[in-house]
Amino acid sequence: MSQSAKDRILRLRADLDHHNRLYYVEAAPEISDQEYDRLYRELLDLEAAHPELADPDSPTQRVGGAPQDAFSSAAHELPMLSIDNTYSPDEVREFDARVRKLLPDEKIQYVVEPKIDGLSMSLRYESGRLVRGLTRGDGQTGDDVTANIRPLHDVPLKLHGKSFPDAVLIRGEVYLPISTFEKLNAAREKDGLPLFANPRNAAAGSLKLLDPKESAKRSLRFYAYSVALWKDRPDTHRACLDQLKAWGLPQAPGIDLYDDIDQLIASIDQRRQNQSQFDFATDGLVIKLNSLDQQDRLGATSKAPRWCIAYKFAAERAETRLLKISVQVGKTGTLTPVANLEPVQLAGTTVARASLHNFDELARKDIREGDLVVVEKAGEIIPQVVEVRKDARHGHHGHAEKFPVPNKCPVCQADAVRDPEGVYIRCINPACPAQLKERLRYFAGRDQMDIEGLGEALANQLVDAGLVHSPVDLYSLTAESLTQAKEAGKLERIGELSTKNLIAAIADSKSRSFDRVLAAINIRHVGGHIAELLAAAFGSIDALSAASADPAQIEAVPGLGETIALSLRDFFASPSGQKLIEGLRQAGVQLKVPAHQKKEPQLLAGKTLVVTGTLPNFTRPEIEALIKSLGGRAAGSVSKKTDYVIAGDEAGSKLDKARQLGVKTLTESQFLQLIGRKL
Repeated sequence: MSQSAKDRILRLRADLDHHNRLYYVEAAPEISDQEYDRLYRELLDLEAAHPELADPDSPTQRVGGAPQDAFSSAAHELPMLSIDNTYSPDEVREFDARVRKLLPDEKIQYVVEPKIDGLSMSLRYESGRLVRGLTRGDGQTGDDVTANIRPLHDVPLKLHGKSFPDAVLIRGEVYLPISTFEKLNAAREKDGLPLFANPRNAAAGSLKLLDPKESAKRSLRFYAYSVALWKDRPDTHRACLDQLKAWGLPQAPGIDLYDDIDQLIASIDQRRQNQSQFDFATDGLVIKLNSLDQQDRLGATSKAPRWCIAYKFAAERAETRLLKISVQVGKTGTLTPVANLEPVQLAGTTVARASLHNFDELARKDIREGDLVVVEKAGEIIPQVVEVRKDARHGHHGHAEKFPVPNKCPVCQADAVRDPEGVYIRCINPACPAQLKERLRYFAGRDQMDIEGLGEALANQLVDAGLVHSPVDLYSLTAESLTQAKEAGKLERIGELSTKNLIAAIADSKSRSFDRVLAAINIRHVGGHIAELLAAAFGSIDALSAASADPAQIEAVPGLGETIALSLRDFFASPSGQKLIEGLRQAGVQLKVPAHQKKEPQLLAGKTLVVTGTLPNFTRPEIEALIKSLGGRAAGSVSKKTDYVIAGDEAGSKLDKARQLGVKTLTESQFLQLIGRKL
């Protein structure tokens, strides 16, 4: 090996590290992407020719390694505590008053940072080299995701500079840029895959992929926000942030110092308006004492530090014009009014449609086409019209007629009738194409038959092409029939590999458990939880069908009532219901609980549990399945009737609500202790 080759490799590594820093930390690139790629390829070629010069910290080693079987967990050297939330300027003043009471006659200075809606991360560096990345987990232990952290260009594999602590923990937030999130969801929609609810959801899913190469493709980013376990640290948090930047770690824009609480509070509205300028999701601000000595002296409660607080932004609202009211048809035939709006920027996204809930609500608020309306969107909640500016009605808009309650389905023109409960208007034609499309999507959903690849776009095409008239028809599809439909111009954007994967996913769905099949067939009022109760009580579709003729047998099951009993009776007595069940039977779908299936002791019988955040050792479906197997109910929202909230990494508003309501919260390990389990 020539000395010139070695020198060139070292020079290229230094140059690429320099340009990575300029691009990701300074946002001031000096060279074009093409020139960077040329240098990168040259280094790849030289390293391949001289494997004896391999270096794990080379810029070429950011690519993911081999797929992992699972993530291991590890204890945090210092706990990663959550932060108490406030929702009003008065609560911020109360926080400041508590601080000043504990630190009388001392100078108080605050650092204010944007609260990035991502995934908290702890990075450990030893002698300047990255050795481990842990998720927050339950605050005491987290998942070791080092292999998925290494590809992030914002995270230096080796800290910049010449002198470093022997060991240092750098905390920060892994996030997915909004622009990347939108591209990712567009690609998933095209492929018929479920969409991510928001950038945070996408970031968590991307970071927890077991194949680091796939995780690397998601283009996750990182902002550092604090340092721990640093022996010779500076005196202030602001100085720590400056040192992080010098080491090559980026921080979020908009970090400021305030000596006066009034000035800080006065800045909140402007900061909220500025959040739309950022390419990351924010849900508020984090306010921290700048003095690290003061932080140490204030310490923390068992749950949160006393020296910082999060100010959460309220739901964002905007005014816009309601151009037209349309009617959407759901999977059970429910007709729902939808507001089609003049597009408006709201919570970092462009909103053009909003929910109007039902026709009674439409009449109560007196919402009319042409009205100037106030639209609200909080986090991942669907935008909704919350107010009408009736004083702005004038001219044509002032004479707009009230929107009529439909008596016909807008899609199939069948009769639309009001439910006996008097709230919803429903299309009574079970063959309505709009209903069928929604039922098909629901049938294939992740919590039902989990047919990957069968998303909204493909479901619509299958119905429009006449290939599917019932979920049963899915099991008659073949690669040949799909290919012929594509060649005839009836199907778009489905290639040979997608076709093969879809047929395989449909075949695989035959093994889904009886309760999931029962939920998938879309009997009115029978969702996942009710389906589990019915499957456990009756064991087979035939036994359930027989019992449905006598509603009293259904009502005798704890948790069920007259409404569900009558709905089951009507379904099993109907020709369409009987045809659907027989079709699924012929297709080989699971219609009974296997005789060998062991029933777990019902330790959680009568208990309602909510899971929030990311757990160290369970996925959300796994922990909810365990809850259900023990007789508990896995609910999606927290209320006064909730018995426990199991909180994991990045627990959000559900944990906040649990604390407000006094609901008992558990970590994963505490939950396992409750049910007498060990990992």
